[in-house]
Amino acid sequence: MFEYSQYNRYFAQVGDGIDEIAADELEALGAREIKPVYRGLYFVCDAPALYRINYMSRLVTRVLAPLMTFDCHSAKYLYKRASEIEWPKLFTTEQTFAVFANVSNSAIRHSQYAALRVKDAVADRFRADCGRRPNVKPIDPDVSLALYISNNKATISIDTSGGSLHRRGYRKGSVEAPIQETVAAAIVRFSGWNAERPLVDPMCGSGTLLAEALMHGSRIPAGFLRPRFGFEALPDFDAGVWQAVKSEADRGIEPLPSGLITGGDIDGKAVAAARANLANLPGGKSIDVSRRRYEDIDAISGTTILCNPPYGLRLGRADAMPQFAKSLGDFLKQRCTGSEAYIYFGRREVLKSLGLRSTWKKPLPSGGLDGRLVKYELY
Repeated sequence: MFEYSQYNRYFAQVGDGIDEIAADELEALGAREIKPVYRGLYFVCDAPALYRINYMSRLVTRVLAPLMTFDCHSAKYLYKRASEIEWPKLFTTEQTFAVFANVSNSAIRHSQYAALRVKDAVADRFRADCGRRPNVKPIDPDVSLALYISNNKATISIDTSGGSLHRRGYRKGSVEAPIQETVAAAIVRFSGWNAERPLVDPMCGSGTLLAEALMHGSRIPAGFLRPRFGFEALPDFDAGVWQAVKSEADRGIEPLPSGLITGGDIDGKAVAAARANLANLPGGKSIDVSRRRYEDIDAISGTTILCNPPYGLRLGRADAMPQFAKSLGDFLKQRCTGSEAYIYFGRREVLKSLGLRSTWKKPLPSGGLDGRLVKYELY
């Protein structure tokens, strides 16, 4: 019996800075016994909740089902234990697979070598049991296997998500260094926006914040556009339960009033990308995205403002940032009275140039940047 099926225990990978809200989300979706650990959360759930979490979670990167956990001090022993797993019960020789490894503070020092030993164990077990082996496909395999070794304790898992859940499927067009979908979803969650008042992103880029706000406000499941999930390959997968979970979630989708969410950007290509991306979501075509400078907006009152300024923060052009930040700060305090602004800065040193007193600041790393999400109440 595999470890996950024996204990109904799984591991959710989440980004830095969002473990608390991710735990709340998991609980709301049916998880229990949630335990925060490094880079994620362990939790217990039944099959319907596992399907629901993969389909509806906006904050989780992927959900792993542990197959085996053991002490591991050598590559030879890693191969031996991995060979004991009954791989033909998990997938077939017609399916492709890949192994992804992360190793730290252990006798085995190299992640790629560790992944190779597990790959060899899988292939050899298939040859022994089936006379042939499945092919390895590093990109978009049918089955993803995860190996994690820390302090000489190894866990081999199967990915129930079928690839990172941040890939929602709506992003067809993009601009340089777009914000990741799970980070954008966290910004929406931290803002507390609940579709009861207008929301605007005056520098929307390819529209990721707008799309995540739309999905949140309309209750569109995060996996609405995903063609498949990894849990569909599990030996105990129940197609009837999955369809019931999916149908219930889809029935909860509600259209938003026209004009509730709007966006704009100075870059025409970004505007075109945002419109194209939003059009892939239910209700997305009704969101007004216009080409304009934020400085040309007369006033934004009684509104939730979400923004990830692109000017140099993510692209490395730091020399012009102090002046840009000052201009943005002047705009917020002079033309956005009665609103709340939630601004994500990829580099926190820019904050002092804004000239506004923040309500709070939250660390929110993304893409290798030590970012900060900052709330400003604009009286």
